[in-house]
Amino acid sequence: MILLLTWIASVGARLPPVAVQWRMVQWRIAVFVFAIILPAELVGHARAESSEIGARRSAERTSFTDAEITEGFLKIAFGAEMQVGPRAERIRKFDGAARVYVVNRAVPDRRGEVAAVVADIRAHVNHLDLATTEDRGGANVVVTLVHKRDFKQTVRSVFGRERAAQIERLLSPQCLSGFAKDQRYRISRAEVILPVDAGEFMFYDCAYEELLQALGPINDDSSVPWTMFNDDVQMGFFDRYDQYLLNILYDPRVRPGMTKHEIGSLLPQILPTVRAWVSRANASSGPERHAASSAP
Repeated sequence: MILLLTWIASVGARLPPVAVQWRMVQWRIAVFVFAIILPAELVGHARAESSEIGARRSAERTSFTDAEITEGFLKIAFGAEMQVGPRAERIRKFDGAARVYVVNRAVPDRRGEVAAVVADIRAHVNHLDLATTEDRGGANVVVTLVHKRDFKQTVRSVFGRERAAQIERLLSPQCLSGFAKDQRYRISRAEVILPVDAGEFMFYDCAYEELLQALGPINDDSSVPWTMFNDDVQMGFFDRYDQYLLNILYDPRVRPGMTKHEIGSLLPQILPTVRAWVSRANASSGPERHAASSAP
């Protein structure tokens, strides 16, 4: 599940809300979009993939037509699942390096697992400069790991009591993520809140979905049956269909602020490149990556 709550704030004063959505928050100087996320591998530690994730991977559909990929991208990369005010019908993405800092406030300590999820995403998305960092000051993505019992309080501390109450009333999220964008629709900062004790499968399913949503594709759509950006779909790993969507988003020809019309005219040129990359990336990694250590 995803909660995206959008509002605009000026320096020293808050303005009325402009958009609300699963896992998202916006600011005028930086627009925050918050979503749920969960990790999948360990960095520096070997970890076997859970049987639940393995079963889903075995049943995964991996072949899609250009029309199916195009439809999904245009639905997921634009708009927001829950909207207040005008829709953001523009591409939102990082336009530079994304550096992830992990804050651990719970047991078990899943910082290594988050780092492995980040490394897995990076390995499967071309042109995406994504990595973990030990320098919080240099990070523009902050992942906070908490106990389930502390999740609501953490949301309040990030969003404020009024917004947290609205989030809880509309979405009742189990985890949350959000990003901030500037006036040119470039993501400038992202925040992620993940409970570590919600179960192994839920942690990974959430970690992948929300970290990916923090990169820009924030609109859940129940009409796209192959994507984890669908409240009825749980994967627990970075599935092939969503690899197509993220590789389209981070193709250099796709710029922040582009409209659906602009993207639609580019997709026939982009899709062959994306198909070739996704094929190579999966041939070189394979499912065994989840049982091996990795580093960004």
